[in-house]
Amino acid sequence: MIYKDRNNSTSERVEHLLSLMTLEEKIGQLIQPFGWQTYENKDGKIELTKEFKEQVKNGGIGSLYGVLRADPWTGVTIETGLSPEEGAEAVNEIQRYAIEHSRLGIPILIGEECSHGHMAIGATVFPVPLSLGSTWNVDLYREMCRAVARETRSQGGAATYSPVLDVVRDPRWGRTEECFGEDAYLISELAVASVEGLQGESLDQEDSVVATLKHFVGYGSSEGGRNAGPVHMGKRELLEVDMLPFKKAVEAGAVSIMPAYNEIDGMPCTTNRELLQDILRTEWGFDGMVITDCGAIDMLATGHDTAEGGLDAAVQAISAGIDMEMSGEMFGKYLLEAVRQEKLDTSIVDTAVRRVLNLKFKLGLFDSPYADPKNAAKVIGSEEHTALARKIAGEGIVLLKNEGKILPLSKASGKIAVIGPNADVGYNQLGDYTSPQPSSKVTTVLGGIRSKFAEEPGRVLYAPGCRIKDDSKEGFDYALTCAKDADTVVMVVGGSSARDFGEGSIDLKTGASKVTDHSWSDMDCGEGIDRMSLKLSGVQLELIQEIYKLGKPLVVVYINGRPIAEPWIEDHAHAILEAWYPGQEGGHAIADILFGDVNPSGKLTISIPKHVGQLPVYYNGKRSRGKRYLEDDSQPRYPFGYGLSYTEFSYSNLTVQPEVIPAYGVATVTVEVTNTGDMEGAEVVQMYISDTVSVITRPAKELKGFRKVTLAPGESTTVEFTVGAEQLEYIGLDYKPVVEPGEFRVLVGKHVNDTLHATLIVQED
Repeated sequence: MIYKDRNNSTSERVEHLLSLMTLEEKIGQLIQPFGWQTYENKDGKIELTKEFKEQVKNGGIGSLYGVLRADPWTGVTIETGLSPEEGAEAVNEIQRYAIEHSRLGIPILIGEECSHGHMAIGATVFPVPLSLGSTWNVDLYREMCRAVARETRSQGGAATYSPVLDVVRDPRWGRTEECFGEDAYLISELAVASVEGLQGESLDQEDSVVATLKHFVGYGSSEGGRNAGPVHMGKRELLEVDMLPFKKAVEAGAVSIMPAYNEIDGMPCTTNRELLQDILRTEWGFDGMVITDCGAIDMLATGHDTAEGGLDAAVQAISAGIDMEMSGEMFGKYLLEAVRQEKLDTSIVDTAVRRVLNLKFKLGLFDSPYADPKNAAKVIGSEEHTALARKIAGEGIVLLKNEGKILPLSKASGKIAVIGPNADVGYNQLGDYTSPQPSSKVTTVLGGIRSKFAEEPGRVLYAPGCRIKDDSKEGFDYALTCAKDADTVVMVVGGSSARDFGEGSIDLKTGASKVTDHSWSDMDCGEGIDRMSLKLSGVQLELIQEIYKLGKPLVVVYINGRPIAEPWIEDHAHAILEAWYPGQEGGHAIADILFGDVNPSGKLTISIPKHVGQLPVYYNGKRSRGKRYLEDDSQPRYPFGYGLSYTEFSYSNLTVQPEVIPAYGVATVTVEVTNTGDMEGAEVVQMYISDTVSVITRPAKELKGFRKVTLAPGESTTVEFTVGAEQLEYIGLDYKPVVEPGEFRVLVGKHVNDTLHATLIVQED
């Protein structure tokens, strides 16, 4: 048959298969039930459920979500979950049944969560995207995406629901950790790397998966930082800022996109034809698949209230350009009835099915539908990927303060007290969208520091002191005792996005694990966990203040998913490290930084305010936003691009050649960077552009280039940037890109508020 012959073109195969399908089979391709509900694990062997078999028989299933997802939501634990090899075998069993027991033998698209690693038992847990962004290392992130793709595809997963390309405007939002930061240009660079890394050279390779861009669009700008809240944004800003990463990723070849839950100016993204049709497909030429977020169609009828009921919501969504529904509830329940009632034309269904089938053929699922379990066992959680996770974590850690160069610590500096609720709780450093982990797989900060003193374990003292959110101070006395006996104190505090993995609790007086009847949850970040404050939760600040009174050198390590604004700590701690959620190797990476085995090179991709009342405080605001409040100025405590090193870098000889260019000409910017310190280090050289006068108001500064360079002590290098239309244009009066003649300032330096500057003149053609 034509559609089964790989020698035929993809379009020929799609059209032939489509012509053979019944309406029920077509609709089946547009739904994506929860994959973990399709089978039961019985001693490592799966047994397919009757419900799944019935669905295959009665029209089929286009896709399955999270077949191997393991977390408290799915109820899959380390004990009940599948090993890497078993997982691949399970996916093969599901795939084999669908192919052999459906009329046309259409394979299932297996979709998995992979925000910072495949969310399955045994997979490598990399740092969260906020940490990945802080590396400013595009090549390293691309390498990570290749690793994630290898692990996911080795088990039969063919699509992932990442990268998250939302531009963060309010860090109170619980999903800040899932994002790269507040700047669209930086996010765009990482977006392209993600598509290249995940999708590889060809989708039909055994180490490639579909990249799904999300959440399209404006999701990071919700009202009050509340998840899925309304977005108040003009079209120009939408095109210029929030859409830019998506546009660049589409140009890089992304084949799947997910609309956001939110509305923009009263129109839900799920049914916004201008977004999904006019811009995405007509202007950008996107020809891939559009899949909803879970429950987004239902939200039209019970949230946005733009649909009268489920049938109306389903018709609105597919008519606007939705091709597949995650969960499949609304499409599965209402599309067939909508066609029968003549409320939905079959041509619209055909269009959606065509896109789904096209993607399956591109993935090679019809020709090579099965995974290699032995390869899965070899690839997943490999030593190579573990080493990569440690390297990325190290590059993503940001040194915020280093008073008197207290860091790096000397390994001969006596006893070290490691204190705080995040010092030895592995799940607290992994972030949201993480699978269950055996304790031996995650190296905590305590574990990392102990590994530095393996021959002298008595030099490392530990006390949890308190929990993240609880108000109990019963652990203070023991923590103070440890601190008194130490020469240096490392406080490991912050937040947690750990869901309830059934780990019980800890004894605050001894730090030992214990099982209690009380189900403790320290989760104060993650999806659906938005906050009114950016302060530390619970009594963490009070614990630090009590220990500070002892007069010991005090190093604070933040492990968290959003910026922390604690002026007292910033004023009193001798050193501060921002580690975000650094993943399974985070403890080693933090210890490497603390003791100077790795020189910190991370830079902030999100501005950290002095106080939550300053929000919004993102760096690229308009010039008219104002300079101060009654109580203080409007500048953040730590600006965008900021991050210290154990060495020093100087900038000189900034040049722009030629100094005058036509509107669509090109200039070359060069700057000399020198390591003036006594330790090798990496510096992120950042270039910003400022349009001094424009018809439309512009941000004071915008990032338009960056390079990460490594220099030995005394070494210099010349860093070069290209400035052309892409760096100078903005969305004009007609909502089209334009380069206006006039004066531009080119600023290059360490961070947005520490730069050299030169002038570039753009003349009319």
